[in-house]
Amino acid sequence: MAEFVCDWCGKCCRSFGEFIRIERQLTERDYYCRYGITNDLFLVHVQPGYAEDISGTFLDKKDESGNPEKKCTFLRKNPDGEGFVCVVYPTRPPVCREFRCYRMLIRNREGHKVGKVIGQNEIRTADETLAALWKEQVSHLPHTLKSQAPDPAWMPNVMAILEHHGYCGDPVE
Repeated sequence: MAEFVCDWCGKCCRSFGEFIRIERQLTERDYYCRYGITNDLFLVHVQPGYAEDISGTFLDKKDESGNPEKKCTFLRKNPDGEGFVCVVYPTRPPVCREFRCYRMLIRNREGHKVGKVIGQNEIRTADETLAALWKEQVSHLPHTLKSQAPDPAWMPNVMAILEHHGYCGDPVE
């Protein structure tokens, strides 16, 4: 299994971050927050250098259109200009710790990463052969059971198809 590595693109934090709300500020850098979907309460600790940036900004945050902001309050542009930074990363909530924006890495015969499986059954690749293989042999495979639970046979089936064509599927943990 491959280890999931966040590339700090910020897409997840800009979409499901709206469900993470600050309930109460405890100290300059400590906040009680609530995950709106499960109603779980959790404590976060803001990393040094970001405390002033966060304090007081969580009340009635609006986007450019005047709508409530969807991004997570703790997401900031990376100071070096590349991607984003989570200012509570070491104390981020379980939903953030468990989230994986891709579920499998695909490597070619030489071991170079040539694709990622995202969502339930979608591929991101610039490898035209892999894209065609996915479309013809993988995309139609059922990925859920009738109960809507994930199909445990999907991953081994996909890995066997990939291996047969010279690729290696590496699920992420």
